[in-house]
This record gives sequence, C-alpha cells and structure tokens, in this order.
Amino acid sequence: MSKRKKYSPEFKREAIALTRQPGVSCRQIALEIGINPNQLSRWRREADADTDKAFKGSGLPRDEEVALLKRELARVKKERDFLREAAMFFAKESS
Repeated sequence: MSKRKKYSPEFKREAIALTRQPGVSCRQIALEIGINPNQLSRWRREADADTDKAFKGSGLPRDEEVALLKRELARVKKERDFLREAAMFFAKESS
C-alpha cells in the first residue's frame, strides 16, 4: 500500500494561484503539476472558504522543491508551445 503524499502550504497556494490565471482550467493545471484534479479543486474550495486557516499541514522540503520544478516546467512548456504556434503562424503568413 502506498503512502499518502503530503504537500506544503506553499505548494498548495501556488497551485491554486495557477488555476486563477485566465484561460486555464483546474484540471489542466493539476495534470501539469502531477496531482489529481479533484484534489486541486478541493484545495481551491478550502482556500476560498477560509484563507487564514487553509493549509496548516506540514509538507516536506523535498516536496516544495519538486513542486517548484514542476511549476517551472509547466511555465516553460507553455512558453515553448506559444512560440511554436507563433512560428507556425508566421511561416504560413510568409508563404
């Protein structure tokens, strides 16, 4: 049986912040950072209900580093996809 993963409050807050960006879904962000979409939705509801008391649990420093790297990877992938689409657009326009 696998152990339940614990995420730091910072990881949860930053994951929720990513869901508040325009044009992205909660599911999309959850899959990009490697968590269950239902879990991210639950974190968001908890944060909306009571921001002062939300996420008082303890996460491991390793989890924070992994979360930071996953967020950075997600950002870089979005930038890459945007640049790829822009290159394709300009290639079509110039031909």
